[in-house]
Amino acid sequence: MKEYNSTNTGSLSPPSEGAGGGFEAFGVVFRAYRSQFSSSRFRSFTVNYKETDLWIGVDPDSFREEMYEAAMEKIIALRTQMEAYLLIDPIFGKTFEPLQVKPNAPEIVNRMAEAAHRAGVGPMAAVAGAFSETVGQYLMQQFSIQEIVVENGGDIFLKINRNLLMSVYAGNSPLSEKIGIEIPADQSPLGVCTSAGTVGPSISLGKTDATMIVCHNTALADALATTFGNQVQVPEDVQQVTQQTERFPEILSAVIICRDKIGIRGQFEMKLLK
Repeated sequence: MKEYNSTNTGSLSPPSEGAGGGFEAFGVVFRAYRSQFSSSRFRSFTVNYKETDLWIGVDPDSFREEMYEAAMEKIIALRTQMEAYLLIDPIFGKTFEPLQVKPNAPEIVNRMAEAAHRAGVGPMAAVAGAFSETVGQYLMQQFSIQEIVVENGGDIFLKINRNLLMSVYAGNSPLSEKIGIEIPADQSPLGVCTSAGTVGPSISLGKTDATMIVCHNTALADALATTFGNQVQVPEDVQQVTQQTERFPEILSAVIICRDKIGIRGQFEMKLLK
C-alpha cells in the first residue's frame, strides 16, 4: 500500500510468511509495500531471519539504533518458539482448517490459532500479521515511540498519531493504486492486511488482485483477508463477498479487487487517487 502524507507535508520515497508464488512476484510486493512510505515521516530498517523479512518504519524523533537488535531478538525468539511447537504439532503448519492447539502452546501460536478459528482458516494464514503485530508491540514496550509501521509482505501493524492515506496495491488490475483508504490516527494501533490470488508468494485459493482487511487485531485482519480472498473466483463474486464481511464486526474496513471490479465496505473514508 502506498502511503501518502494526508497533511500534504513531506514527499513519497521509499516476505511474507506462507508458501507458494515466486521470487519475481515477491519482488513486486516488496517494492509496492515498502518503497513508497514517506521517508520524511518514517526512518526505516529491515530485519531478516530465515523466511521472516520485516520492514520497520519509526518516526525520526523516536528512532533509536538499538531498535534493530531488539527487533531481531524478538523475531528469533518467535521463530524459535514456533519451530519448536511445529515439531510436536506439525499439522499446525499444514492445515487449511482451524486447529485446536496443544496445552502450553507459545503465545504466538495461540494468537495465530485464535485468529484462524474466528476466520475459519488454517493458522498459518495469520502468521505474517501475528509477527508484525507482536514485533511492533514489543518495540513500543521497549522504546518511547510516537509512530511505527511494521510490514511483513503486505501485512501491516501500525500505530500513528496523524492520519495516513494509503493506496491499495492490486497487481495488474486497472484499479491498482487508484483507491486510497484513510487510516484515522485515533483508531490505531491496528492492522492493515492484504491477501491476493494473483500477486505475492502466499497461498490463496481465490482469484482476487487484492483483498484488504483492516482490524484492530492484525493477526485477525490477516486471517480474514485470506478468508474473503478465497471466496472470490471471478469478478462477479466481488460484491457478494464484500457484503459477507458485515458478519464480522471486528472489520473496520474492507476492499476487494478482482480485475476491474471493486467492493468497498467499512468505517474509513475511501478516496480516488490519480
